[in-house]
Amino acid sequence: MAVVKPGRIMFELAGVREEVAREALRLASHKLPIATKIVVRQDLAGGDS
Repeated sequence: MAVVKPGRIMFELAGVREEVAREALRLASHKLPIATKIVVRQDLAGGDS
């Protein structure tokens, strides 16, 4: 057991299409005893420059 405070990001996915990631997170959320929300990071200016 672990204490998870509200607002904490629990899972982060990279390297998969957004639709696949959303479905995986949706399925995982059904196994958690808490309400969840999916957030998407929007890159600024499209790069590392």
